[in-house]
Amino acid sequence: MDDNLSFDVVIIGAGISGINAAYRIQTEGPSDVSYAIFEGRDSIGGTWDLFKYPGIRSDSDMFTFGFPWNPWKHNETLAAGDKIKDYMIESARSAGIDHHICYKHRVSEAHWHSETRRWELQVTRPGDDAPVVFQARFLILGTGYYDYQTPLQAVIPGIENFKGKVIHPQFWPKDYDYTNKNVVVIGSGATAVTIVPSMADKAKRITMLQRSPGYIFPLPTNSFFTALLFTILPASIAHFLNRLLWLFKNYFMTLLCKSCPGLARGIIKHVTMKNLPPDVSWDPHFKPRYNPWEQRLCASMDGDFFAAIRSGKADVVTGKIKTVVENGIELESGVSLHPDVIVTATGLKLHFGGGIKFAIDGKAFSVSDRYAWRSAMLHDVPNLLFVTGYENASWTLGADVSARLFVRILNRMRERNATTVVPRLVASENMPVKPMMSLSSTYLKNAGAVFPKGGSGLWSPKSNYFLDMAGAKWGDISKDLEYS
Repeated sequence: MDDNLSFDVVIIGAGISGINAAYRIQTEGPSDVSYAIFEGRDSIGGTWDLFKYPGIRSDSDMFTFGFPWNPWKHNETLAAGDKIKDYMIESARSAGIDHHICYKHRVSEAHWHSETRRWELQVTRPGDDAPVVFQARFLILGTGYYDYQTPLQAVIPGIENFKGKVIHPQFWPKDYDYTNKNVVVIGSGATAVTIVPSMADKAKRITMLQRSPGYIFPLPTNSFFTALLFTILPASIAHFLNRLLWLFKNYFMTLLCKSCPGLARGIIKHVTMKNLPPDVSWDPHFKPRYNPWEQRLCASMDGDFFAAIRSGKADVVTGKIKTVVENGIELESGVSLHPDVIVTATGLKLHFGGGIKFAIDGKAFSVSDRYAWRSAMLHDVPNLLFVTGYENASWTLGADVSARLFVRILNRMRERNATTVVPRLVASENMPVKPMMSLSSTYLKNAGAVFPKGGSGLWSPKSNYFLDMAGAKWGDISKDLEYS
């Protein structure tokens, strides 16, 4: 093969996962490893390049969401999408990773050939009449967990009858002017909680229409302890301690919610009622049917969601949609809403590996039939690693666990003079099946049909950053792995 079409490692996706994996390969992997990042879009960023809806921002703190090797240097705890994208571009440039990115290279198929011990990739790119064939010894999937082309198709009765504008946040129209329009946002997740206060200033009125409520908790933009650390300590030490502080803070918050759900519910209820105006009730609009962290907790930056409600420009309606008519939405309760614009913030469509078709020696296989070793490799699939994050913590934390695990395996292969590594599942009939994603959010209901299966022991899903990172850096990378 032409040297320009063959690499030791191909990383698919130039988002958080792909850039971080590239950095770990450069700094901790064998010095002579060649790699390329194939990105289907025309820019770095992934999620932060795709989403353009009003108020798009992180829902995890930036001090753990940022790269550990290039700490977030701004004061914001939660950052706007454009700032996150700029940060990712700067990080890639500072490490020379940007020179390895092939933009508008979309991988449609990946075939493993045992004879050559390589992955053969079918790649479409501008200017070529047919897919170009690339080869890689190892494949890393940094493609995230949702479909970039198709949003979740939620059933909204009669939505096709609506004569106004219908927008899905995943495909927000450029420069769309919603000034003085009545807007209804259908949904109660992080996207809706972000959009409502961001549109409230220009919209005539904005309503969040939810079938059932979720937990919303105000988070300050600037942290007092973070500011104090950077005031009294050198920057490098302050960055380290600040990241550690947020790691433990998030861990203990999640631990509190799961071990003492009644106490956590009480705290969130108290804070919520304190932020609501007297004429808006906690029940039914802010009283979820589930315990904290059974679904993802929604962060409200400086309590902006509650501030929008107090201003009178925003409100919350709880109920089931009976039907959408030409000029409005009719609820089963008899209430009618009359928006000019409907925003369907109903979730994401789950996707594995960017929709790539995988095959081994000409035989296609289904990812959902495979168990995942350390939430990173598929049993009986050679030289392939996929990157996952955490449901209840920053995605980057889980992505770095996967990347650190990969470079250890790569170094071990070099030590053993091995060209392939394959997870092997022994006595699979006794292996319990655990979902890779355990939250009960609606859009995660079919996760078992999309993602690999978790099991027990080394086949358990990621659950604790501290334990998972210890396992990635110092744990056993021989058990259930076949090097050859």
